[in-house]
Amino acid sequence: MPVEFIGFITNNNASETIVRSGPVLDPPYIETVAKAHELAGFDRALLAFHSTTPDALQVAQHVLTITKSLKVMIAQRPGFTAPTLLARQLATLDQFYGGRVSLHVITGGNAIELRQDGNTLDDKDERYARTSEFLDVVRLEWTSEKPFNYSGKYYNVENGFSQVKPLQKGGIYTFVGGGSDAAVEVAGKHADTFALWGESYAQVRDVTARVRAAAARHGRPTPRFSLSVRPILADTEEKAWAKAEHILERATALQDQTGYRRPNHATAGAKRLLALADQGTRIDKRLWTEIAKLTGANSNTTALVGTPEQVAEVFADYYDLGVSHFLIRGFDPLVDAIDYGRELIPLTRKLIEARDQQRGIAAE
Repeated sequence: MPVEFIGFITNNNASETIVRSGPVLDPPYIETVAKAHELAGFDRALLAFHSTTPDALQVAQHVLTITKSLKVMIAQRPGFTAPTLLARQLATLDQFYGGRVSLHVITGGNAIELRQDGNTLDDKDERYARTSEFLDVVRLEWTSEKPFNYSGKYYNVENGFSQVKPLQKGGIYTFVGGGSDAAVEVAGKHADTFALWGESYAQVRDVTARVRAAAARHGRPTPRFSLSVRPILADTEEKAWAKAEHILERATALQDQTGYRRPNHATAGAKRLLALADQGTRIDKRLWTEIAKLTGANSNTTALVGTPEQVAEVFADYYDLGVSHFLIRGFDPLVDAIDYGRELIPLTRKLIEARDQQRGIAAE
């Protein structure tokens, strides 16, 4: 099973440990980070979505323009753009840029933030039901060779049709994230890859089993799985843990300036990470939970701490559990992306390839 590394392109130089000093939308920084990801050997990069940040679709188009092979993973929230329109927007980009587009579906667990974009569905399960209909329509727009009708609770389409189809046969590759039962059900029906945050081995076993069961209920093959985590690397394990402690100290000191504070509402995914943090600061071999605990796990905030060889070994463990995509980003986004490309990415690919060869699995 091929392994894929996914990076993260922010709109400016900021993180839990870096206070933004430039503009909210910093094109030179975006361009530098995008090219660094491509040169570091990342397969694709995530462009995130938030109710107050620059539009991920347009940022992704710029990234595609200034890179040659890097794919983009464009986060979008169902409910704010008509599914027929978004389907055509993504299909158009996919044609322009050689099939390098993927969609990351974020339903959103924080009703307060969603109201900033005019959301009227406060019930999360109902939002996921809307997401499922949304993806029904998107898929029809991508694949139907004749006009189609769709009648649902949230979307009704008469004679829908798109003249432009994605370059990718069968439609654009789709990631689905979320931690609730409703999210798992949507993933079972629609996802090509289900996105987990950086969870323990036990949690990964649990979630992947639930998604597999959901896919079987919908008569679909099991999606692939992605894990999001923050590698903290050094040339010795002792130095790596010292680096982690320094990151924690800096993130704590800068919370008021960076805005990375515990939110008033925890999503289902955040609750899973916080439950993990309650078990201890170090889980399994080297999963570190302190930043998740500090910030309320408001995003992918668990880390893997160690040498590149040690972290690659943990990635191989997750691979054995069914994970084939690793979404990694650092606390110093540009510097860490370059660093990951030096050793961590090639070491992980080599280690997993060796494991597959031992099992007699041919590389795809």
